[in-house]
Amino acid sequence: MAKNGDAELRKHLVEVLTGGHAHATFEQAVKNLPVELRGKVPKGGEHSPWQLLEHLRLAQWDILDFSRNPKYQAMKWPDDYWPKEKAPADEKAWDKSVRAFKRDLKEMCAMVEDPKTDLFAKIPHGDGQTVLREALLMADHNAYHVGQLMLVRKMLGAWG
Repeated sequence: MAKNGDAELRKHLVEVLTGGHAHATFEQAVKNLPVELRGKVPKGGEHSPWQLLEHLRLAQWDILDFSRNPKYQAMKWPDDYWPKEKAPADEKAWDKSVRAFKRDLKEMCAMVEDPKTDLFAKIPHGDGQTVLREALLMADHNAYHVGQLMLVRKMLGAWG
């Protein structure tokens, strides 16, 4: 791939990871969500905003960890990916989860932006995955669940 094509690919990947072009961003989905609604499952819904936030954080962490850690240990599906509690312990737990999500997303973006990262090389401890594939997986997974979080907000009367 031409050098300028490589830089363009990296730029586009970061844009897909951070969202906002075809769907809501993570920041929009969590901003100003009333504390009293964070642990509420809407009528006809499956998950509370807290459960979706934590699932986003946990799954994103797992993808990032797999992408960079040669000693990666797989998490157990679905137990390790979904919190059992419907509500955060307190506001600090919510804020901590939001910060961790943003930090891990920033780290994946930095990995993608780094010209030393071979986006097409197979991850040695994987079974054919590449950093490119993992970045796209993260973007896809995040977009899906951010959309769910927006829907839950609407069902709870906390959006638009």
